[in-house]
Amino acid sequence: MAEYTLYGFAQSGNSYRAALMLNLVGADWEPRFVDFFAGETRSAEYRENVNEMGEAPVLAFGDTKISQSGVILDFLAEKFGKFRWESEDERREILRWLLFDNQKCAGYMGPLRFLRTILKAGETDVVQFLHGRMTQSQEVLDKHLTGRDWIVGNRPTIADISMTGYFYWPEEVGYDLAAYPGIAAWLDRVKTLPGWEHPYEILPGHPLPEKA
Repeated sequence: MAEYTLYGFAQSGNSYRAALMLNLVGADWEPRFVDFFAGETRSAEYRENVNEMGEAPVLAFGDTKISQSGVILDFLAEKFGKFRWESEDERREILRWLLFDNQKCAGYMGPLRFLRTILKAGETDVVQFLHGRMTQSQEVLDKHLTGRDWIVGNRPTIADISMTGYFYWPEEVGYDLAAYPGIAAWLDRVKTLPGWEHPYEILPGHPLPEKA
C-alpha cells in the first residue's frame, strides 16, 4: 500500500495540481478514482468519510485527510522541502498567486471548460462572461511571466504547480495559447520538470463515458 492516496479524477484541474506535486516531489502515492460525474462527491458516504465539503481532491495518509488543493500543495512543500518558499516574504507572494489562481484563473477556467466541453452548453451569456474574465486573468499572468521563468523567484514553486491546473487544456477551455507567449514558454518549462505528466495520464477517469 502506498503512503499517500489521492482522491481525484482526470478531468479535475484541482486534482491534477495535487497529483503533479506528488509526482514532482517523488512521493509514494496512488490515485483513488472519484466518480464525480456519477455523483460520488455529493453522496452522504463521501461527505461523511472523505470530505464534508463534497469536493476532490483529498490527500489521505494514515488517519489524516487533507482537502483543498492549495492546502495539499502547502503541506507537501513543507513535508518534502521542495517547491517551497525561502522567506516569509516569499511565502506570502506564493500565497498571493495561489489565491489569484483559485479565484481568477482556475476559478474561471474550470467552470468555463465544464460548460463548453463537458456539458456542451453552447456560447451562452454565462460562457461569454466567464471567457471574458478568464482573458483578463490570463493577460495578467502573461504580463507577469514576460521576462521571467517562474511565477515567484528564480525557481519553480507551488505557485507554478497550482497555476498549471487548467492550462494544459487550451482546446477544451477555449483559448488560443499562441496569444500568450509568456504563458506558453512557462508551460513548456514546467513540462521539463522530472515527474511531469499530462492530466489525462496522471489520474484515472479519461475519457469520459458518453453518459457523462
